[in-house]
Amino acid sequence: MDELAKLRWQCRRGSKELDLLLQRYLETDYVLADEAGKARFVQLLALEDDELLGVLMRGFRSQNAGEGGF
Repeated sequence: MDELAKLRWQCRRGSKELDLLLQRYLETDYVLADEAGKARFVQLLALEDDELLGVLMRGFRSQNAGEGGF
């Protein structure tokens, strides 16, 4: 499985809102992102759904984000 196919699968979260947000970014902006941006996206995908939704919808700083945050 290639990298984009793997990420596309990880974008399927079971929540329509998350699915739409993540898949749209993957299809439109991920390929244009620099390596640091791509790495941050992969970190986002590792979050639990409730925390991920908080990060995306409220600008919540993840406890797992490390020094740079999201």
